[in-house]
Amino acid sequence: MPKLIIGSRRSQLAQTQSNLVRRQLLAAWSGLQVDIELIDTRGDLNRIDPLPQIGGKGLFTLELEEALRERRIDLAVHSLKDLPVEDSPGLTVVAVPERAPTSDLLVCRTADRVEALPPGAVVGTSSLRRAAQLLALRPDLKIKDIRGNVDTRLRKLDDPAQGYDAILLAQAGLTRLGHADLTHIHPIPAQVMLPAPGQGALGVQGRANDPDTGPYFAPLEHAPTRAAVTAERAFLAGLGGGCSIPVGALATVEAGQLSLRGVVASPDGRRVIRVAGSGAVSAAQEIGYQLANEAISQGAQALLS
Repeated sequence: MPKLIIGSRRSQLAQTQSNLVRRQLLAAWSGLQVDIELIDTRGDLNRIDPLPQIGGKGLFTLELEEALRERRIDLAVHSLKDLPVEDSPGLTVVAVPERAPTSDLLVCRTADRVEALPPGAVVGTSSLRRAAQLLALRPDLKIKDIRGNVDTRLRKLDDPAQGYDAILLAQAGLTRLGHADLTHIHPIPAQVMLPAPGQGALGVQGRANDPDTGPYFAPLEHAPTRAAVTAERAFLAGLGGGCSIPVGALATVEAGQLSLRGVVASPDGRRVIRVAGSGAVSAAQEIGYQLANEAISQGAQALLS
């Protein structure tokens, strides 16, 4: 019986996402055995320091990539927004399944939108991108770092001793974990906050040109999602890459056309550069790089340095 081993981080969300891919593989291939091996990453082992301080490329991926190269696993399932834009040597994104919702969420029991937060409210996020866009709209807000898995962050919000009035989370994670029915989660419009490039999408990473495993991944691929995230990640790559910099991007695909919006902000939100463009789906990568160049011509590099 043929067998594939999925490498997964230990978090509940990571295991949920790996099981989603496992079920898709089992549905596509009768007689295939698919197991999941749990692997600790540097980002998981350090739950204290703010992500930008310990960050850099591969914070949640390096250990999984080593396991792939050593053939201890056959594929790794990542939140695509955590995966560096450049392929790691010998590896590639072998499939991008259909995307979940892309929005960021305001999680708050006293306000249903960012504009309604009280003056000076304390908002928890470990994302420079979210903080910068939040401060661009509401410079009076106080940003407080928050770490931990989704359930931990939800508990921290409800613990008065933690001092949070609201927190920001990705809608995709809450949806996949079964929290979509919470009454105090409020999607933030893209006009207010663009998601991270690739947010809501999964990246199935495998060995490049591996004839033993490659054929199994084709049924996982969702072409419109692949095109959208290709444009978004090209925008990020054109700006220098890195999943911890204050860059947002969102592409949509309709009737063979791809539309992309991008944002680059200073960490304090005082300067924001917004760009937008569209073109044929087949030119997804070129659209991303073109908008990155437009942002650079408007001073984006100074904001990111």
